[in-house]
Amino acid sequence: MYLLVSGRFRIALLALTVVFVIGTAGYWLIEGWTLLESLYMTAITISTVGYSEIEPLSSGGKIFSIFLIIGGVGIMFYTVTIVAEYVAEGHFGSTIGRRRMKEQIKRLENHFVICGYGRVGREVAATVKNEGVPFVVIENNKARLDLANEDGCLFLEGDVTSDDTLAEAGVGRARALIAAVGNDAGNVYVTLSAREMKPDIFIAARASARDSEHKLIRAGADRIVFPQRLGGHRMAMVAMRPWVVDSIDNTGYSQNRELALEDISITSDSPIAGMTIEEGQSSCQGGIIVAMKKRDGSLVANPPMETLIEVGDEVVIIGTRQQLCTLEGFTTQ
Repeated sequence: MYLLVSGRFRIALLALTVVFVIGTAGYWLIEGWTLLESLYMTAITISTVGYSEIEPLSSGGKIFSIFLIIGGVGIMFYTVTIVAEYVAEGHFGSTIGRRRMKEQIKRLENHFVICGYGRVGREVAATVKNEGVPFVVIENNKARLDLANEDGCLFLEGDVTSDDTLAEAGVGRARALIAAVGNDAGNVYVTLSAREMKPDIFIAARASARDSEHKLIRAGADRIVFPQRLGGHRMAMVAMRPWVVDSIDNTGYSQNRELALEDISITSDSPIAGMTIEEGQSSCQGGIIVAMKKRDGSLVANPPMETLIEVGDEVVIIGTRQQLCTLEGFTTQ
């Protein structure tokens, strides 16, 4: 409905503009009036306000006025009707709101771009929102866009496979992209486009078919997630080890959790760079480093205390927010 009204609104304004141009030019050429006088005469003629002519019209001017009234008055009232409908149905306010939203998106830095707002994309957005990380949703389904709006998300209406849409979402400034489109082909295309636009962006992609995994990896995805496989695994774990699952949920996903898991990249200005695991844990006043990914790609679970933390490594730390906040300048993934 919005697109229909919006299209009619533009057509009506264009037609009214054409009438004003023709009317102004006609009086200017036929009567020799100034442009301002000609514009004024056109306005009072098609609006039927009943004001008298600026000067007596010539025969040519009278004939021109007849045709201007026949064509212009109808267009004038049609435009007024469309504008009233546009404002009454709230489209004017929503248009202003979308413009403001686009301005907010332009100012985003180090944010997440979520492609698709179906069941998976909506859960991703809720989790990212709980973490306080800025994000923008790209979707072209009207019903899902309404949900994103109700959920208070920044969003863009457009095709996720379009480079222009990805650029408008700020992929070049983004920290990560989540390809959560409902079909694997779309996710492959999104991944290819995003990787080309920003080679170092982190990309997590959804997949449904097992043979799509290799395609997504070749396209440039850093992580592949199979929702069905993940859901089945979780159900099995809940049945076998319910308290373990509850503990992980409270640590990693609960909004009011006491403990938190953080994935920290070790940079040259990191306060724990060059320390051993033991020294790093002491510096965060009790936080525990439970895993480490060395810069050569090897993953070490429960690393020995004497292991050296080097620039380029990534460490997973569990601890309270207060303990983690003591690591000033740390960068989470």
